[in-house]
Amino acid sequence: MADIIVVEDNEEIGSLLTDFLIAEGYDVYLASSGEEGLEIFEDEGAKLVILDIMLSGIDGFAVCSKIWENSNTPIIIVSAKDTKDDKLNGILLGADDYIEKPYDIDLLIAKVNGIFQRRYKVDSLVCGDIRLNPVGRQVYKKGKLLNVTVKEFDLLLYMMENRDTVLTKESLFAKIWGFDSESELQTLTVHIKWLREKIEDDPKNPLYIQTVWGVGYRFSDVERGIK
Repeated sequence: MADIIVVEDNEEIGSLLTDFLIAEGYDVYLASSGEEGLEIFEDEGAKLVILDIMLSGIDGFAVCSKIWENSNTPIIIVSAKDTKDDKLNGILLGADDYIEKPYDIDLLIAKVNGIFQRRYKVDSLVCGDIRLNPVGRQVYKKGKLLNVTVKEFDLLLYMMENRDTVLTKESLFAKIWGFDSESELQTLTVHIKWLREKIEDDPKNPLYIQTVWGVGYRFSDVERGIK
């Protein structure tokens, strides 16, 4: 099953939105017509549909109605049609939200994340182009799944949960390896180096995992965006 199907006949808007959603770690299908969107939904299914209204052939209202005949899949309508009647029609047909074009991409992403968190209990941690799924123990960078070790994941999770907080080397080591570990503190430094090589664009000038000299490290809460 796909995470999201985007039904949008404007190629530029559809591709841009798809790129942002993929960067958030979602599995996304893009359809350029209502017919194609329904075909993908029937073949693959989806946890969420983002749906334009003004489509060639079957319009978005008809797509929304068809999807809700046999499912309760959440639907977000995005449309330049902004009359009260259009919005009421969309909501009455089963849409969870109705967003006017042009829309703020950050607002739409926040609504998408909110639906997934409420409906599917996916409590992802997102910072910049890094997305971490604690349940699935997966880390994504710009939508690409990274290959991280158990300790690398545990270290990254703890730092992201305490973002913008200076964490001493001793506290990090004790949290991840334990007070009774036979490993040495240098092990932490090595794992920090490995993590930087995987999540940083420039590991020698890290944006996320910053060194606080003489103390430890801080995971910086940078602004989200595709670089």
